[in-house]
Amino acid sequence: MSLLSFRRAKPAPAMGGDLTARASIEVMPRTAAKVASFAALLPAGTRVYIAHIDGTPIEEMVATAARIAGEGFAVMPHFPARSIESEAQLGDWIARYQGEAGVTEALVLAGGIAAPRGAFHSSMQLLETGAFDRAGFTRLHVAGHPEGNRDIDPDGGDALVRDALRWKQDFSNRTDARMALVTQFVFDAAPVIGWARAIRAAGIDLPVHVGLAGPAKLQTLIKYAMACGVGPSLKVLQKRAMDVSHLLMPYAPDEIADALEKAVLTEPELGIEQAHLFPLGGIQASADWLAARHPARHSAAL
Repeated sequence: MSLLSFRRAKPAPAMGGDLTARASIEVMPRTAAKVASFAALLPAGTRVYIAHIDGTPIEEMVATAARIAGEGFAVMPHFPARSIESEAQLGDWIARYQGEAGVTEALVLAGGIAAPRGAFHSSMQLLETGAFDRAGFTRLHVAGHPEGNRDIDPDGGDALVRDALRWKQDFSNRTDARMALVTQFVFDAAPVIGWARAIRAAGIDLPVHVGLAGPAKLQTLIKYAMACGVGPSLKVLQKRAMDVSHLLMPYAPDEIADALEKAVLTEPELGIEQAHLFPLGGIQASADWLAARHPARHSAAL
């Protein structure tokens, strides 16, 4: 198996400041179906991730990818290892995405189900097959965990997460794939900044795309945060919920976005490249929030 046939394209250095101006966004087929036109919401070229919830038919995933790509967007579907039954099925999914939607990018991750449906249980196993390499994928994103991950480290530590990061860094070093670490959504900049410093000190130089929860009701965010295993930064929401007046106001991630942008301006070596938006309160609300932060970019692009 060759791991050296990706076309080399070195990642650009992280650009300080405007992380949300380059934000990607995540959708699911059922939420994407409610959007009449992505071109009316997002600047052309925005990277749109398509989340693969276990049990979603691949036909729906591919149709969503084809539709969004056809509107002028870079499409990055999820490839959840634990939901993929075999290397043959992985190859079939890749072929479908390429043939029907022209996809050459993937978010490769373990996936959220406890018991694997086949032989794969980690993103590293999917990458090791060489399937993305053979298909000519040029960009592969993988998960980063600023607040740890109890699915990987059940004891609450970070030893296995760090081992996985070192493997992913090595994979990046020995291939031409453009790679980045994409994090779960967080609500506090401090853990992200501390984590970014720590992984840089450990020799991990993959760009970081920080997950932010888009505008939503506080109760909605707390529900999603608890279901997705958000770590210590959940306390930010819990503290906000103690103020009854805040329960009536939608949350927006301006505070954490501003803090991260300030950190990148003062410490560009953190490698925090951009934000990745989880539209938990709806795609329209997240698109409106991005447009309000960057009206010139959105009015020029739409």
